[in-house]
Amino acid sequence: MNTIRKFMQDEEGAVAIEYGLLASLIALAIVFGAKALGTNLCGIFNSIATYLSTAPTGTYTWSAAGC
Repeated sequence: MNTIRKFMQDEEGAVAIEYGLLASLIALAIVFGAKALGTNLCGIFNSIATYLSTAPTGTYTWSAAGC
């Protein structure tokens, strides 16, 4: 009976489960953040590729006026 009481009052397992849940939430946030960042980078690179493929050929002088 004493062993059952000690088992019921033991909270070490609960703490481990809480840390596991916290770690899984952090992992999910990292995954979704990386996916959003990858999608944004893909859009940027596609814009650059489109701009470069449609740019007329010739000699250009670089200007920072558009930045």
